Amino acid sequence: MEKYVIHGGKPLVGEVTISGAKNAVLAILSATILADGPCIIENIPNISDVAISIQILRDLGARVKVINKSTLEIDASHIRITEVPYDQAKLMRASYYFLGALLGKFNRAKVAMPGGCNLGVRPIDQHLKGFKSLNASYTLDYGMIDISADQLTGSNICFDIVSVGATINVMLAAVKADGLTIIENAAKEPHVVDVANFLNSMGANIMGAGTDVIKIKGVQSLHGVEYSVIPDQIEAGTYMVAAAATKGDVLVKNIIPKHLESITAKLQKIGLEVTEYDDSVRVKYIGEFNRTNIKTRPHPGFPTDMQPQIAVLLSLAEGTSIITEGVFGDGRFKYVDELSRMGADISVDGHVAIIEGIGRFTGAQVKAVDLRAGAAMIIAALSAEDMTEIENICYIERGYSEIEVKLRALGADIKKIMIPEKILQTAL
Repeated sequence: MEKYVIHGGKPLVGEVTISGAKNAVLAILSATILADGPCIIENIPNISDVAISIQILRDLGARVKVINKSTLEIDASHIRITEVPYDQAKLMRASYYFLGALLGKFNRAKVAMPGGCNLGVRPIDQHLKGFKSLNASYTLDYGMIDISADQLTGSNICFDIVSVGATINVMLAAVKADGLTIIENAAKEPHVVDVANFLNSMGANIMGAGTDVIKIKGVQSLHGVEYSVIPDQIEAGTYMVAAAATKGDVLVKNIIPKHLESITAKLQKIGLEVTEYDDSVRVKYIGEFNRTNIKTRPHPGFPTDMQPQIAVLLSLAEGTSIITEGVFGDGRFKYVDELSRMGADISVDGHVAIIEGIGRFTGAQVKAVDLRAGAAMIIAALSAEDMTEIENICYIERGYSEIEVKLRALGADIKKIMIPEKILQTAL
């Protein structure tokens, strides 16, 4: 097991290049199953969730060739296995995309209930509702979802809540279904649009991605394609907040500024100078931080995946700020106990966190309790004057490509070190 050791108090200065979007690439890797020929996927981030997806594809029978560190060639035309076992699916939430892809290709799939970060109750009932509307039936036995259909047929589907995962999963299943599928109350996030664009480039007929109504006309077959994944808006937002919290000056490159509008607006309100360019954004500290209130919402609102990071910045602002979690439940606030070890003054009541500004964090021994909470710990540690040790960094490496390398290039004092086995055994 490894941990990060960070000596904070140094402003981040320089340039950082953002990797491909985690939430898009995991769905796109699953979607290659639908193609009848090889797909070349570019701008793939070096994260553990990608490694798990690649291993699942290989175990199913796909041929995966590494072209370079960010490009893969995937030929899934040889896949005949339609089951993803528990040991693999439990490692990440996005394993559920193999349900939609395998169902769309073979009219059957068997995948274990997904794992990943524990953010409270996140059922997949909307996914199953969508599959059922497409004429599939399913059983749940011993944690395995077994789903099949004689023939998938298009249908009208209205989600009870906005769900990114369900929207993408139904798209994957519906692209080869017989007839027209209409998804209402669809998610509008950039990665939903990216997956739709990938499928369309393979020959699918998807209209309306990025709006709350998506129409899918089923096609007979999909072909291989060369495709580049969009930049990761959450990775970009994390470095933007890190630059702000350390009172630095950072140019964040390889981004789509429109995807960051809600984050940019809040940083400007807090008091940062944010300058947008064609494919980059510069965040510069210019004075004291202002308090503000934030409510997370589905896109184009402020993203829930940026909530822990912005809480760190608001802890450095004078006065009282309020964060309302409008997407997940109070499980998104599990990071609060860890930030409190560093001096944060945050009280949580249900979906609301009240943040009293403390001005400065102090170093401590903390742990990442999930992916975005881990990013928040890093930002707090970078802004603190003392040393901080962060454990459970496996969560962080699920979604941030080479984060310690990128931060060191910006002037951070961060090292990844191995925790000796004897210490681990003592802790247990």
